[in-house]
This record gives sequence, structure tokens and C-alpha cells, in this order.
Amino acid sequence: MTTTASSERATLAQPIFAGILAALVGFASSFAIVLQGLNTVGATPGQAASGLFALCLGIAVVGIGLSLITRMPVAVAWSTPGAALLIATGAIEGGFPAAVGAFLVSAALIVVAGLWRPFGRAVAAIPMPLASAMLAGILFNLCLAPVRAMAEMPLLALPIVLAWAVTLRIARLWAVPVAVVVAGIIIAVATPLPDWALGDIWPAPTFVMPVFTLDAVVGIALPLFIVTMASQNIPGLTVLRSNGYNPAVSPLFVSTGIVSGFAAFFGGHVVNLAAITAALCAGPEAHPDPARRYVASLTTGIAYIFIAIGAGFAAAFVAAAPPILIEAVAGLALLSSLAAALVAAMSEEKTRLPAVVTFVTAASGLSVAGVGAAFWGLVAGGALMALDGFGRSQAQE
Repeated sequence: MTTTASSERATLAQPIFAGILAALVGFASSFAIVLQGLNTVGATPGQAASGLFALCLGIAVVGIGLSLITRMPVAVAWSTPGAALLIATGAIEGGFPAAVGAFLVSAALIVVAGLWRPFGRAVAAIPMPLASAMLAGILFNLCLAPVRAMAEMPLLALPIVLAWAVTLRIARLWAVPVAVVVAGIIIAVATPLPDWALGDIWPAPTFVMPVFTLDAVVGIALPLFIVTMASQNIPGLTVLRSNGYNPAVSPLFVSTGIVSGFAAFFGGHVVNLAAITAALCAGPEAHPDPARRYVASLTTGIAYIFIAIGAGFAAAFVAAAPPILIEAVAGLALLSSLAAALVAAMSEEKTRLPAVVTFVTAASGLSVAGVGAAFWGLVAGGALMALDGFGRSQAQE
């Protein structure tokens, strides 16, 4: 009896632990990327902290709501590739208000994708090799940051990289969080935070009046929408379906899009379905009974409420730290995403060359008429693919 009761208690606690783990890993492995992305497109430290806070609350609201309504382990996250896109894009004309306007447009497109099936199918029809190649191009320069950090600050960067590599061998899931902790210790010891950095670490939501510009819509909103759908929402659905769940797609996209819109007014970029941490909530590790796994995603949502309280401290710490070390941690966190994107981009021989064109253009940093390289990479690869298809059809005739 005692053994049976202990086993039942352990089983009941299993999804709770899985949900807490998903929240901790999801936040610790990518919050620096989010803050760096917001800062790069013009956010002040206070606005970046507000954006991180809004995203955490958005994840909590959608995650809790969808888990309770669907009784499925619908895990929600922010768009890490989207944040990497912001870093690659850099400062834009119109500053952070223009970026916020782009966030709103991207959120609206996600809602439309959920409500209007032809549009959703059109988005899904974007060749995955090109979308993956665009994402790989966005991530490439950021993934070089650990190497640059080793060259510029070897004594500080080496322990971070070694901690990541050793933990990767022992417990892969914790490699990036451990690197974050080591980076935090090194930054605290080697580069003491100035007095102002921790002066006001409590969450302070800051409303940002959006400005809508064509450059920001084309250079940020459209690529942000595409990478979020291709690298977060669609893989997130795949994780659910591979574990035996078949949720209605429309409510998932509409709810994440609407909450993304609200978060945008306070500096957040996109809330979407989780891809990597989704497996922690939807897989058998969360609970033997698939009907009970929703508790894991529900717990993740609740955990993000508490995590949101620390958004101000995280933003202050990142703002006061040497940028190259923060970028190095972000680069380590994105290496697996880069690898997956490159594999997907080069998997089909007939689309390999257009994918390479997309990749090198997106990675080039090219900016034409204020529009960033991610958009032009997709255009270049798509044009070559269309030309190649036209040439093949002409040859067959």
C-alpha cells in the first residue's frame, strides 16, 4: 500500500515538475536573446524589461487558458527566432515605436492565418527549405558570437563555453541554463554592476505608442511572421500531433495572435506555440496518461507569472553586462536551432541552390530601401526557385 501510494504521488507530481522544467529552460535559455533583440531595434532598458514582462504574462495567460479549455498540453513561448531576427535587423528608421508597429502587424497576420484558411494554407505553402534557409541566415551571425567573444575576452568567455560544452555532454537540456548561470557569475565578479543597474528591478509595464512604416512592416513584420509560423507554430503543432493530440488550429493561432497584439503595446514581439519545450509537456515524460499531460503546460503558464516578476532584474543585468558576453550566451543557445534550420534547408536536392541563395543573402546583412536581409533572402531564393521551375517546364516542352 505504501509503495503504491508513493508511486501515485510521484505520478501526480510528474506533470508539475515537467511544467516547471519547461518554464525554467524556456526562460533561461533565451531571455538574453529577447532582451538583446528589443535593445537592438531601439528599446531602452526600461522598454526592453517591459517587453519581457509582457511576453511572460502573455505566455502565462495563453498557456493557462488553452490548457484548461482544450485539456491538451498546449505549451506557449515567445519567438526566439523572431528575437534573433531583431538582432540581425538592427536599428530601423522610426526607432522602437516603428518596431512596435511591426510587432502589431505580425500579430494581426497570425490572427488572419487562424481565421482565414486560404491565407493559412498559403503561408504553409511557403517552401520549408526557403523558410529554414532564411532562419539559418538570421541565426548565423549571432552564432558566431561565442567565437568572437573567445577572441575579444578569452578569460571571460572560455569558462562560459566550457560550462556549456561539458553540460551538453552530461545533461543536454541544461547546457544553456548552466552557461547563463556561469555567465552571470563571471559578469558579477569581473564586471561589477553599476549602482543604477539594480535601482529599479520591479516590473514596470511601459506603454509604447506604435508607428507604422513601410520599411518596418516589410523588414520586420513579414519576416517575423514567417519565421514564427515556420519555426515555432508549425513545429509546435507537429509536436502535439506526434504525441497523439489533434487540436483545432484556428483557436491556437487566434489566441496567440491576439495576446501578441496586447504584448506589443508594452514592447513584446510575439507569443506563439512552443517548439522545443513543447516536447517536455506533451511527451510521455510528462505523464503516462496523455489525458493528464495538460497539467504540465498549465504549470508552465503558472510558473511564467512568477518568472515575469524577475523580468526587470534580468533586463538590468543584461543592460549592464558586456554585450559580447551576452551575445556569446545567445549564440550558444541558438546553435541547435541553426543546425536544425540548415538540415531542413539543404534536405532536398532540387531546392538546395535556392536555399543556399536565401541563406547567404539573409546572412549578408544586406539592407535595401531600409528593408533588412531576411526579406531579401526569401525574395532571392524564391525568384531563383521560380526561375528554375520555369526553365524546367520550358525544357520539357
